[in-house]
Amino acid sequence: MFKRLPGDEARNLVSTTPDTAVVFRPAVVKTPVFVTLVIYGWRFVSALVRALWRHPIACAIPALLGVLWVLYGWQLAVSVLGFVVLVLLAFAFLARDCFARLVGWRLLAWWRLVWVYRRHWRAVMEVSGLAKRINGRVYMPRLLRVACDGWADRITVRMLGGQAVKDWTDRTDNLAQGFGAVSCRIGLIKGGRLLLTFPRSDPLASSIPALPIPDQPSVGPVEIGKQEDGRPLRLKVHGTHVLIAGATGAGKGSFLWDTIRGLLPAMRAGLAEVWALDPKLMELSFGRELFQGRYASDPADCADLLDEAVSVMQKRAARFAGLQRSHTPTVEDPFVLVLVDEVAFLTAYQPDKQLRQRVSAALATLATQGRSVGVGVMAALQDPRKEVVNIRNLFPDKIALRLDESEQVDMVLGDGARDRGALADHISPIPELGAGVAYMRLETSPEPVRVRAAYVSDDDIRQMVALFTEREEAA
Repeated sequence: MFKRLPGDEARNLVSTTPDTAVVFRPAVVKTPVFVTLVIYGWRFVSALVRALWRHPIACAIPALLGVLWVLYGWQLAVSVLGFVVLVLLAFAFLARDCFARLVGWRLLAWWRLVWVYRRHWRAVMEVSGLAKRINGRVYMPRLLRVACDGWADRITVRMLGGQAVKDWTDRTDNLAQGFGAVSCRIGLIKGGRLLLTFPRSDPLASSIPALPIPDQPSVGPVEIGKQEDGRPLRLKVHGTHVLIAGATGAGKGSFLWDTIRGLLPAMRAGLAEVWALDPKLMELSFGRELFQGRYASDPADCADLLDEAVSVMQKRAARFAGLQRSHTPTVEDPFVLVLVDEVAFLTAYQPDKQLRQRVSAALATLATQGRSVGVGVMAALQDPRKEVVNIRNLFPDKIALRLDESEQVDMVLGDGARDRGALADHISPIPELGAGVAYMRLETSPEPVRVRAAYVSDDDIRQMVALFTEREEAA
């Protein structure tokens, strides 16, 4: 009549009336005391050995103090402890960065492990559905390691057998709220292991002033801002193509002008040229002297300039064929960067169908054939839909600034980018907080990285123009 569940017995039935719940008494197997003591003893010894192996210094210090206390009294033990504390304080004061790397972040990681993550691990896993209960037994993902730095906690986790990365990316909000963080990002280390990143602070909360113009000419990677972990943001422009998408006021111009600023020494040396297409007549026209006549705003002129870039690319390809497979910038064959501001106006919103087709064909040709001969494309747009820019997949490197809809994030950065933490639709619309903040996905790294580009003001652009024209007058 009743289906017997594993570990349950149908005897001792309390009631079978329709309005009364059926109650079963689970079978109990009494474990001998000796077996229980052996199990707990083994767990204690293995935990002790693991602690000695993972934290030898942290275990050696209290052990040494205990030996001194037993052999020579508590006075010597307290004196040695005080001396060690004074040495650590002096170390922290004189070499703060080194102390933080060797001692400070490790202590913080230990404290966060004990007080935050291990303390709430079971509850968060069960409530979020990442723990599994099978036949009355709970299977829990294993917390392996906690590491801290200046802005985030990084948690290494071993998934349960049979779990997928998507099982975790679908629960990033649960994990963030469960551990008291603003957000959670998930990356795959290797099969079965994940890296959970919980930011503790936001180094990109304030705007970044324009970076100094480099001293030496170089075509990249050019430094244009800062990454979320505090490292410099260097953008590769030579040998790749870059697509930038963002709503109005998101800061697309910062990425364009920072790139020009980083290439300025190479432009002065004749190793790089920037060709600008500015159909809005607002962003790039402010520094048109930098482009040496390679500037267009009228749609017809933009199409002609793109055709000229295609011609340069094809002539180089004919000369390089059979001789070299990659481009090295020279004065005779400089690196050419084609900047297109608001590419959607030229490829989708332009009323002249013939011009739309010319622009789309030229951009597709440059994006598929220009990398190896030193012709790159950097295109910016507001609307990333496929019918607006049907060649967006030809751009290896993609940058998503503030976007209006969550679906647009995956349109720009690729499928699954938002699930892995690229919340471009959550970037603040307040210019002081969100202008220039973006998520970047590079060809060499599938994981999105949160970055912020430096703000190049009108005065900075005037300085760049004056510096470039000085070179022209000297020549």
